[in-house]
Amino acid sequence: MVDLGPFHILSYGTLLGVEVFQSFIGGIVSFRVLPRPQFSLLQSHIFPIYFSLQTALPVVAALTYPGEKTLLGNGPSSLAGVLAPENRLSTLLPLATVFITGLTNLAFLGPQTVKIMEERKKQEAIDGKKSYDPAPHSKEMLALNKRFGKLHGYSTLVNLAAILATISYGYVLGKRIY
Repeated sequence: MVDLGPFHILSYGTLLGVEVFQSFIGGIVSFRVLPRPQFSLLQSHIFPIYFSLQTALPVVAALTYPGEKTLLGNGPSSLAGVLAPENRLSTLLPLATVFITGLTNLAFLGPQTVKIMEERKKQEAIDGKKSYDPAPHSKEMLALNKRFGKLHGYSTLVNLAAILATISYGYVLGKRIY
């Protein structure tokens, strides 16, 4: 029988590392050092990969969930262990939250944000002015900027929920180490 524990820790660690790096280091540094067009281009290529990892890694973590060791042997592992009644709140809920939030950003919020960015580029050509230039802006650009801001805000909140769920599960996982 394969010991799932190392694979579980690696998938969890990769998930937390990717989330922390992209959200608090890579994204912030890129925003500070790159001109806005290059930053947008970079993020539009990184986010699909990031959200794919944020969607896939909780599934890998669930599949590699190691059964809890007891005096009577090992408890249920893999999906059976994640779905066990005693693990639904502590394990299933955070892993499902990360999966759902990653999928939401990957399938809906991310593509919608990119679509608005493309519309803003077209409007910039019409207006002869960048979306981030100082006011005044056309009514069309104001509306696009407002939609972009809302979508970006929702995506950020969804991502924060994923990070908090990942940390929450890390606490549960850490308590199992003995």
